Amino acid sequence: MNYFIEVIVPLSLPKTFTYKVSESEFSFIKKGMRIAVPFGKNKIYTALVIDLHREEPTLYEAKEIHQILDENPIVNEFQINHWFWIASYYMCTIGDVYRGALPSALLLESETIISQNNETFVDQTSFTDDEFLIYEALQHQSSLNIQNIIDILNKKTVLPVIQKLINKNIISLQEEIQSAYKPKLVKYIRLHENYFAEEKLIALLDSLKSEKRKNLVLQYFQLQAQEQQPISVKQLTEKTQTTVAIVKGLVEKGIFEEYFIQEDRVNFEKNKIENELTLSQAQQQAFDEIVSSFYTKEVSLLHGVTSSGKTEIYTKLIENYIAQGKQVLYLLPEIALTTQLVARLTKHFGNKVAVFHSKYSNNERVEVWNNVIQNSTSAQIVIGARSALFLPFNNLGLIIVDEEHEQTFKQQDPAPRYHARDAAIVLANAHQAKVLLGSATPSIETYYNATSGKFGLINLKERFGKVQMPEIELVDLKDSYFRKKMKGHFSTTLIDEITEAFANKEQVILFQNRRGFSPVLECMTCGHVPQCPQCDVSLTYHKFKNQLRCHYCGYSMAKPTNCHVCSSVDLETKGFGTEQIELELAEFFPLKNIKRMDQDTTRGKYSFEKIIDSFKNREIDVLVGTQMLAKGLDFDNVSLVGIMNADNMLYHPDFRAFERSFQMMTQVAGRSGRAEKRGKVIIQTYNPLHNIIQQVTNNDYQGMYKEQLYERKIYYYPPFYRLIKLTLKHRDFEKLKEGSMWLFQVLQQNLTIPVLGPEEPAIGRIRNEYIRTIMIKMPVDASIQGTKKTIQKILNSFDLVSQYRTIKVTVNVDFY
Repeated sequence: MNYFIEVIVPLSLPKTFTYKVSESEFSFIKKGMRIAVPFGKNKIYTALVIDLHREEPTLYEAKEIHQILDENPIVNEFQINHWFWIASYYMCTIGDVYRGALPSALLLESETIISQNNETFVDQTSFTDDEFLIYEALQHQSSLNIQNIIDILNKKTVLPVIQKLINKNIISLQEEIQSAYKPKLVKYIRLHENYFAEEKLIALLDSLKSEKRKNLVLQYFQLQAQEQQPISVKQLTEKTQTTVAIVKGLVEKGIFEEYFIQEDRVNFEKNKIENELTLSQAQQQAFDEIVSSFYTKEVSLLHGVTSSGKTEIYTKLIENYIAQGKQVLYLLPEIALTTQLVARLTKHFGNKVAVFHSKYSNNERVEVWNNVIQNSTSAQIVIGARSALFLPFNNLGLIIVDEEHEQTFKQQDPAPRYHARDAAIVLANAHQAKVLLGSATPSIETYYNATSGKFGLINLKERFGKVQMPEIELVDLKDSYFRKKMKGHFSTTLIDEITEAFANKEQVILFQNRRGFSPVLECMTCGHVPQCPQCDVSLTYHKFKNQLRCHYCGYSMAKPTNCHVCSSVDLETKGFGTEQIELELAEFFPLKNIKRMDQDTTRGKYSFEKIIDSFKNREIDVLVGTQMLAKGLDFDNVSLVGIMNADNMLYHPDFRAFERSFQMMTQVAGRSGRAEKRGKVIIQTYNPLHNIIQQVTNNDYQGMYKEQLYERKIYYYPPFYRLIKLTLKHRDFEKLKEGSMWLFQVLQQNLTIPVLGPEEPAIGRIRNEYIRTIMIKMPVDASIQGTKKTIQKILNSFDLVSQYRTIKVTVNVDFY
């Protein structure tokens, strides 16, 4: 008798493969285990079992497996079904989904490169012979691949040995970048409680012989009266112009005492504070509405203005589901946000919270994966970015998708190009769990679903603690330049407001949606602008590194001293990015601490934490940033938000440009005035009468929604039509033109729905590849699966035309 297993391989292949196993293996193997299999001539991959059967494949002879890697399944049925749904809906291969879903430490293959972890203490006596041989080899060379290890051990079955070494933390996979984060400890100082009584204090001041010490104590009281917040040693020594030694002397005498403030991250148990969450009246009402809407609806939308306290409502809901022993998944659009949320939720739930996103190292991710599959209490609540959707939940009760309108929920590259919000709704459906979408500015299709009765809708109209919505003031840039009321890129209005905020000891956020110093460097003599040699874009000037960089492919060169075309030295920068704002501000306010937060300053694993912690500890006065700042961050001391140029968002060649601009500006504005005092927002624009800008000023979501919905209906856009975008890339311009035309014509002949294209996008060449796009619009009521099958057939036949085989085609379903 022959026994077979059906497996998925982590390669971009649409079908599953059959392998042969012995009878004992057949009885041991369960669905969801990993198996090392030979594939191709001499490569090994980690495959996943999805079925066991006895039918021999007809087209090829089934190979035998190498070995079984797991004792228990590490993937469950829910996941496998969900992956097949993603593959079919988003038109990608099941191999892509499998590769995207598993942490790379669980997917060893013959190309994987392994290196030694230097931090770990190595106990050589605990090694088996095989483990010792690998360890010894790593003493002589920095890294090995799987093939080298097969040669060293002289046997084929090496993956379990490697897996054990990874679990012991002796070795790690090459693609990790390790960086250690040490929270910056700030030393604060306070008067010892012995001297709180007035008579003791007077006696103390009389007893101090040294003038300097007496002066220091008096200055301390003055500072304390002014600041009403903890006083750091640094602040005190700067104010009194004394040395740390004098402070130290007073500490030794027991007059002052030192203490530290810091926020910690990995063990959450000590964050837990026993406190009862009390919701405000408006929050409680929203909470009750959500609970009752879940009786009839699977999905509900919580539409609450910025700072209305949505997180507290989520926390209360999570409590309910955890009490029933269910798992909860909390999805966020940005890694930057998880930092703050983890601090807030762990205060409440302690160690029940696990975090999962791509800045965590391989080992940390595998640990979370294992905790989730074992349904362990330390992963009852999982907070993560979109990839957390793939974790092996087996008892899911609730999924919260916070800031559901964010475009980062949509994966762009590589495949699977899924949208986490939509995939989460399907996943919840399989588990019979509920989904709560939350946003102050919901995306148009979600709001359409909510108003048409498909989703539940709950409105929360007031800010928490009855704080007023921020006051929004528009500054007309055209007028300000004309009246000479500009300093650099700042209107005098904005400068005055910043000065006032500093006078009140408050913090400021400035938003500019471009990183770098300036996007264009132009020769004033001949008009030449340095372009990227591989992409059709101008190079962005980064002053900090004194270089020109391409933001698409990473090409960089030193800043030229003279023009490459006419050798003139008269080069000028046009436009401005976050770097330029940071430098200009530093000139106006040389004594203030100004930091920026964009892709360039947040490269490392903990860079977000560092910036957010020090902004929260009020060490930074102004934070300049790109859209990272726009998402749900919560700082209680920000009274002013400035949007440097509202126009560069409005005029994008994208059908969502207006909707996105409204969301972005409203979200940035919502960072202001989140405590007692009413915040202020200043929007600088050349077009203050633009509809969208007026709607942001009046906080008129309904107006924006109706207007945009009307346009979408006329022009065949979501939510009335679904879009599929095909992108074709090739280095040869002519071949690409021909191929895209061929594909377009065949699609047009076979489909009865609008097919548009082939079009050259705004940036027509990236990394030396020319690009063409074709757009297919499907009415919502048309048979979607049927249309997709037709498209897939046409793509398969396109692949069979020999001269077009080298053209890369990617399919992006619901690409917006």
